[in-house]
Amino acid sequence: MNQEQLRQQLITWRHYLHAHPESAFEEIKTADFIASRLEEMGIEVHRQIGQTGLVGVLKCGDGKEVIGIRADIDCIQLSEQGELDYRSTIPERMHGCGHDGHTCIALGAAHLLKERQNFNGTVCFVFQPAEEPGYGATAMMKDGLLERFGIMEIYGLHNMPGMKLGTIATRTDGIMASEDNFVIKIKGQGSHAARPHMAKDPLIIAAEIILALQTIVSRNVDPNLPAVISCTELHTDGIRNAIPTHVEIKGDTRSYTPNVQTLLEERMRTVCEAICTMHGAECDFSYTHEFAPTVNHASCVEVAIKAAQSVVGVENVDGNVAQMMISEDFGAFLQHIPGCFVFLGNGDETDEKGNIPLHNACYDFNDEILLTGAAFFAEIIATRLPQQG
Repeated sequence: MNQEQLRQQLITWRHYLHAHPESAFEEIKTADFIASRLEEMGIEVHRQIGQTGLVGVLKCGDGKEVIGIRADIDCIQLSEQGELDYRSTIPERMHGCGHDGHTCIALGAAHLLKERQNFNGTVCFVFQPAEEPGYGATAMMKDGLLERFGIMEIYGLHNMPGMKLGTIATRTDGIMASEDNFVIKIKGQGSHAARPHMAKDPLIIAAEIILALQTIVSRNVDPNLPAVISCTELHTDGIRNAIPTHVEIKGDTRSYTPNVQTLLEERMRTVCEAICTMHGAECDFSYTHEFAPTVNHASCVEVAIKAAQSVVGVENVDGNVAQMMISEDFGAFLQHIPGCFVFLGNGDETDEKGNIPLHNACYDFNDEILLTGAAFFAEIIATRLPQQG
């Protein structure tokens, strides 16, 4: 199969997956599809790792090192808009983050490495479920992913709208933030809307809390340390002419270090409880850790940059990209083994299709980078596991 034939094959596979999306831990048919493609290549397949996850194992030579290439396979729970011929056929499910493309990039890398046999060691193609809610990496590791296959390092990528098509960017240390979720439940006292003096209005309390939370980052966190607090949901049991009794605020925080995570949690709890106490209301504050920060290892970043420069050219590689406050389940792997995560440009403002944001109902992965991503992953393996002599 030549390069153009492979490109067309990857596009066909990607369009099929896009039309048949499956959400976290639903990815049964997706896993079937991936397993079939790997087996057709003659690659050993292991199923049901982290429920719906799977691993393809390809060995070459007598090398003892094992490198992981990871692709996420789940979709988001969103109804697709737009007029694509291959748009989602499943209600409230769409590949709005490009995991269909990531999956096909890894399959393309598997094809290239199987065909070239230009490395010495073992590569494990890790197809991870449930990246969107942040559960899949841990589920796979609980099923013995790292120990069972002896994976020593791991590499991953994500397409990035807003970045020039086909460019690659990464950085040493933190590249993406942690995500912590919070729920603030306020119990006041409801009343008729015309008799507010008889209420302990939880909406007023909630408004004060939402505004006060914004001072934590600006006045408690070192300005040199990235942090974000976002209140994103507000729910009440009130009606048009009735002040509610209960209000619930939901949202998340983003940061890079355990110290900042702890500071945010403690200050938020103090602020919420104090404001509720001041108004004679009750407060129930909960804070959970959902995504670990994605912290790249320097030695692996060097490998990734070298491979990227070989594939797309030095001028198209950024080795010190700015940190982003988005989160990625890949960070959980990097708490256990070395690795590197990179961004692959999906298209900037000059590319109408590739610049549509992630998680937008009209988003679509740019097929023009499928072969680029596959070649990059294959080059990482050839670089990291060179043949002897």
